Amino acid sequence: MNIPQLKEFKQKSEKITCLTAYDASFAKLFDNCGIDVILVGDSLGNVIQGGENTLSVSMEDMIYHTKLVAKGVSNSLLVADMPYQSYTSPEQTLENAKRLVDVGAQMVKFEGGSEHKDSFKILQDNNIAVCGHLGLQPQSVLEMGGYKVQGRDESGANKIIKDALLLESLGVGVIVLECIPNDLAKRVSEAISIPTIGIGAGVDCDGQVLVCYDMLGINTGYMPKFVKNFLNESGSIETAVNTFINAVKDKTFPGLDHSY
Repeated sequence: MNIPQLKEFKQKSEKITCLTAYDASFAKLFDNCGIDVILVGDSLGNVIQGGENTLSVSMEDMIYHTKLVAKGVSNSLLVADMPYQSYTSPEQTLENAKRLVDVGAQMVKFEGGSEHKDSFKILQDNNIAVCGHLGLQPQSVLEMGGYKVQGRDESGANKIIKDALLLESLGVGVIVLECIPNDLAKRVSEAISIPTIGIGAGVDCDGQVLVCYDMLGINTGYMPKFVKNFLNESGSIETAVNTFINAVKDKTFPGLDHSY
């Protein structure tokens, strides 16, 4: 799987599937099931480290887990999150992105829009593939006043659309849309030619991502509305992953009860 293929998926209206992974065993299982994209998420701060948010995750944590996941991936596109305060300047962004690529990431992801314009540009200039992240940004949860749906008013919605168009113009290959209303996610997805991958953003995104611990019902903490436990209706983790893939591909997940 590569980035041009994901763009072809959007053009053909075939949904993109994505799960997080943090170790080689889960990564290999997901890869064998045919997941399109595996994300080494800074969500490991919650589900692996037991934190209340992702802010304590370090570059060393991300490098370690990306290296592990890369050992299990043969076919899926491997994306790695850049953690909190690892992209505060273009130079720092480039240095840290290279560190993730060196251990196996094919694409790096970081949050935000126009405020990181120069960081997006420097990665494009250095041929490092980038995934954007708009809407709810977990690394900005304190500034946002908690985990709240974004883009509900016209001003917020217009900023998300404007940032999406900007990221596309700066060479970003994919954009994650988190916790925004369905109709806004549809507007964003139709406004840009690059794929959108939703989490709590409705069925009209070009793909869907879930934290694997949420998808398997392992996370015993707070469960957002957009989460579905696919292990409940399956006899094994492998069957649960295949059920998730099929549900995304045939557009039965997410349903309205998983959307805003």
